[in-house]
Amino acid sequence: MTKGDLNDPKGLIYESYRIPDISPPECRSIFLDWALSLPMEADTKAALRALLDQVAPENRDHPMTGVMQEGLIGMATPRRRGGWKTRPRS
Repeated sequence: MTKGDLNDPKGLIYESYRIPDISPPECRSIFLDWALSLPMEADTKAALRALLDQVAPENRDHPMTGVMQEGLIGMATPRRRGGWKTRPRS
């Protein structure tokens, strides 16, 4: 993985692996920033899988690897709430 990778445009995940003694809560915060920084059209799940494929083999015990694995397992397709379809019809 390199800084500014297509799947990590701001290098947030890359940099998290370079922070000594980073904690799981700090990794969760960075992970959220990473997810919010992806373009709207990006396939978040595919980007996360690609990043894990790059970093997990060499960093199995790193807290960010655990956070990313949790994110991949817990990631659900967001459903939109609201809008004209949910308004009661008169």
